[in-house]
Amino acid sequence: MNSLQKNIIWILIAIVGASAVGGIALSRGEHINALWFITAALCVYAIAFRFYAAWIAATVLVIDETRATPAERLNNGHDFAPTNRWIVFGHHFAAIAGPGPLVGPTLAAQFGYLPGTLWILFGAVLGGCVQDMVTLFLSTRRDAKSLGQMARDELGALGGTAALIATFA
Repeated sequence: MNSLQKNIIWILIAIVGASAVGGIALSRGEHINALWFITAALCVYAIAFRFYAAWIAATVLVIDETRATPAERLNNGHDFAPTNRWIVFGHHFAAIAGPGPLVGPTLAAQFGYLPGTLWILFGAVLGGCVQDMVTLFLSTRRDAKSLGQMARDELGALGGTAALIATFA
């Protein structure tokens, strides 16, 4: 597939996503099909993954694919073991479940479909997904240390403890 075809596909995805968000925004009353939400979410997340995540990986994190991960370098068969990417994805997906992603959209939904949808779509893309990605890569670069251990290394014992309390609060 050449570059022009790829660009046309991404433009079509953007148009479909914008139409879905527009359908949610312009809908009056309480009756709206869930397909609008699913279409908007799939399009926004696909575009964000393809362009925004790639930009962050290339310019902010400067990812080197040849660099060995802690699972490869520190392989002890117990705490560190190379694993299939889908297993790691499942663990990551289970680890991010918490009250933050639930409380924000619930509060935004009180103002109607559009604020709740925008919060979920763009709040996740610009905030939650970036935070997860950056934390994951920083942990990978620092021998799989936790967020608390990295805070202790950077801020000292007092700052690290305060960061842990803020993380769990």
